[in-house]
Amino acid sequence: METLKYDLIILGSGLAGLSAAIHASTISKGKIKIAIVTKLHAMRSHSVSAEGGLSGVLYGKDNKDSLTLHAYDTIKGSDYLADQDAVEVLVNGAPQEIKFYEHLGVPWNRTEDNKISQRPFGGMTIPRTAFAADKTGFFLMRALYDTVLKSENIDIFHEHYATSLIMDKNRFNGMFTMDIASGEKKLLLGNAGIIATGGAARTYKLTTTAYSSTGDGIALAYRAGLPLKNMEFVQFHPTSLVPTGVLITEAARGEGGYLLNSKGERFMSAYAPSKMELAPRDIISRAIITEIEAGRGLVHEESGMSHVLLDLTHLDHKKISEKLPMIKEICIKTLGLDPDNDPIPVRPAAHFTMGGIHSNINGQVMSGPSGPAMANLWTAGECGCVSVHGANRLGSNSLSQCSVWGRITGIGAATYLMKKDISKYDESFSMKFAQGEEERINGILEFDGKNNPYDIRESMQETMDLNMGVYRDRIGMAKAKKELQVLQEKFKDIYVEDKNDVYNTNLRDVLEIGNLLDLSQVIAEGAIARNESRGSHALRENPKRDDKNWMKHTIAMNINGKIQLSYANVKVTKWQPEERKY
Repeated sequence: METLKYDLIILGSGLAGLSAAIHASTISKGKIKIAIVTKLHAMRSHSVSAEGGLSGVLYGKDNKDSLTLHAYDTIKGSDYLADQDAVEVLVNGAPQEIKFYEHLGVPWNRTEDNKISQRPFGGMTIPRTAFAADKTGFFLMRALYDTVLKSENIDIFHEHYATSLIMDKNRFNGMFTMDIASGEKKLLLGNAGIIATGGAARTYKLTTTAYSSTGDGIALAYRAGLPLKNMEFVQFHPTSLVPTGVLITEAARGEGGYLLNSKGERFMSAYAPSKMELAPRDIISRAIITEIEAGRGLVHEESGMSHVLLDLTHLDHKKISEKLPMIKEICIKTLGLDPDNDPIPVRPAAHFTMGGIHSNINGQVMSGPSGPAMANLWTAGECGCVSVHGANRLGSNSLSQCSVWGRITGIGAATYLMKKDISKYDESFSMKFAQGEEERINGILEFDGKNNPYDIRESMQETMDLNMGVYRDRIGMAKAKKELQVLQEKFKDIYVEDKNDVYNTNLRDVLEIGNLLDLSQVIAEGAIARNESRGSHALRENPKRDDKNWMKHTIAMNINGKIQLSYANVKVTKWQPEERKY
């Protein structure tokens, strides 16, 4: 086992992780040694799949936009569960991030008078989503990755899987990792850490996310005894491609696409007459499922999957080619369907994790439900919960969140590390922990039980799809809880077929499945306890929001292997809850 020492260790290489590394390096003038640990090649991080854009107020005087209006849209979209002080940090920081990316060379689409072009997105009063065609995430990642490569003080550990965080009381000491290519185990010691591993939508079978979106950082924090927040709130993107689940960006509706039922009706007029196809995602997802349940959906012949249609055929073909080229390419290659001429079959799919590791407004991980904040551990991006999205995220606020808190946590970690009196990691404690972890991982390789872990994953995802989806009911959630408990027991008696060290993706998959099982149970427990409908949590028996009893964050902790729930107040600064109409 190799031991490596760093000042700052960043787990995750998406927008948040790379942003944090760049800003930490910049603020320290390259004086701190930084490690980026990623289970993929960094440029394979799921952030490259972001299509729509990054929200921020750029030209308020020209289009009557304002930071206050962006904040209001976000808070209303969150169904009033977002912490409003955090939302104000988001909207104030977002314009700076758009300009920062421009300086790095991101090719933003531009207007005829050479301003950065901004398009409409769901729940946004004003078009404020900056975009680079429908490949925004790729262009942002390329710019960040190229910048990181220029920094001599930053090392990237591609294809290294972190199996545990090393915590000494309320202090982060480092992490234990496995080099997937060789199987070599490595102990990374660090005086500070940032967790930025993305979301956990692979708890579901039909999802827009990459196979890598297995919630690793969230699960590692949970097993290390750190609190999670609002995990019951899982966003379903209204328009995933049927039958694959590939994302069809909200930008397709922002550019003028229509949603049609089997009768050819633009059915959103019955659900959000003022916003139509540009209502928030939770509202559109429920509308689509309602149409399908009412018999006004269509059925995909090969898969038998119910769906509605996203119609772009009335749009100018040049607009589709210039602003939605990847969507056109995906449809042609996947279904042999040209959106210039034929409507696209779509339905909701799991997309984004609103919940995550419980943090304060600075992204510092909380040590318990009410703190204190940990001095040397931060979280950024989708895996962290500030909470800035509350019960429902508005489209294009995710890239803003990753960028804003990537900057905040990177600067925070570097500032901490440059202090003269910081406490150092306990090397002897970490070495002892790592030896035990190495034995545990080697022991998993010897598992020779009777259950196939991939069958367990399949059952888990089907259970979540069926019982923890766009609509939830008490019978279904209780069934999900019971089935997930059974699957956890089965997981104790699995077999690992590949016993080799080199590129043992079987072992990696098993570790990921364990993470997903833990997080699925946390999602279910939080949902069962929340006796209301709010944002993405739509409870059939209680269809109304209950601000008196449930305008609060769910905090989940792992106490002796069992999920313990508690609650924390939502921070309200200016905007009192009101009925959510669009």
